[in-house]
Amino acid sequence: MFKRRLSLPDAGTETFFLWGPRQSGKSTLLRHCYPDGRWIDLLKSDEFRRYATRPELLRLEIEADQIGRDQQVVIDEIQKVPSLLDEVHWLMENRGLSFALCGSSARKVRRGAANLLGGRAVRYELRGLTAGELGADFDLDRVLNRGYLPRVYESSRSERLLRAYTADYLREEIAAEGLVRNLPAFSSFLDAAALSDGGMVSYTNIARDCGVSNNSVKGYFEILVDTLIGHWLPAFRKRVKRRLILAPKFYFSDVGVVNHLARRGTLQRGSELYGKALENWVFHELNSFLAYTEIDKELTYWRLPSGIEVDFVLRDMEVAVEVKASARVRTGHLKGLRSLAEEHPQAQNRILVCLEPRAWRTEDGIDILPAEDFARRLWEGELTRGIA
Repeated sequence: MFKRRLSLPDAGTETFFLWGPRQSGKSTLLRHCYPDGRWIDLLKSDEFRRYATRPELLRLEIEADQIGRDQQVVIDEIQKVPSLLDEVHWLMENRGLSFALCGSSARKVRRGAANLLGGRAVRYELRGLTAGELGADFDLDRVLNRGYLPRVYESSRSERLLRAYTADYLREEIAAEGLVRNLPAFSSFLDAAALSDGGMVSYTNIARDCGVSNNSVKGYFEILVDTLIGHWLPAFRKRVKRRLILAPKFYFSDVGVVNHLARRGTLQRGSELYGKALENWVFHELNSFLAYTEIDKELTYWRLPSGIEVDFVLRDMEVAVEVKASARVRTGHLKGLRSLAEEHPQAQNRILVCLEPRAWRTEDGIDILPAEDFARRLWEGELTRGIA
């Protein structure tokens, strides 16, 4: 097991939700953190049927077993039986028990228990593997081709696992959960959305390709976000001089899934698709780092109507990151970061992530970092030092 960077509370001290995409390692992490916890796995058909028909059994069984306050009660796949949250709420309030409520989608939970325990439970999110967690096992080419799901990353049959993941979960199980009614249209949407990874989304174009309405496409994107399969990247909005592009971008949570859906094949350095995958990976690393370290800064991108842009900036311009899958940085690669500095002189920590063999700095203070150097400095806290 890889040592995950997400820190969970000690047993018996806190009730929390742990969300994350399927196969991101949530159950493995919980078993490692709470080896003596009381475990309820709603993926098991018999347990699902029992609690779905009689949710009060949770309270009756826990009281009969005299579960102590120093133990953690883990309910895996809580979204399958949202009505259990009423019993969880009662046991928290009246018995002082702590729960770890694990799931891959908050969508059904919100429908079944709209208050999510009235704000009494903290929310954590586990992402796919990061470079900081892989350590010496990190291989950039492998990550960009296989993605961040632990099982897929480690497997020698990654393509087969990704095929099963997209077929069995992204398409069929989302339909089985009642999140979509028109499975063929949603399946076509996934393929079209993968082609938009890392870009601004045209609902009209995707709707036309899939034969559905714009509202249906918007709803499908909401499902991807709710099931943690993807994330929006908002545009930076603090205009100083020039007008900005304000439309958000969309990134899938796992580049391996994107590769499979978009039928990219094996990615080779020097190709345009390798560059797209590299950008997805940098987004994944930055987004995961901010979530795990609980730095209260929004990740955005900055773009001018002329097309000049910087891929990632923190909300107050403390860090700006551009991504170029090039082994030799040229002047044109630095245009976005230099334009950003003209507009926002406070943007001192400007970084270009690339494939050059060694790190160096330009005369105007832009750090040119190989991808591996960027990841190391990020997870060691060098890039965000001094940011609250």
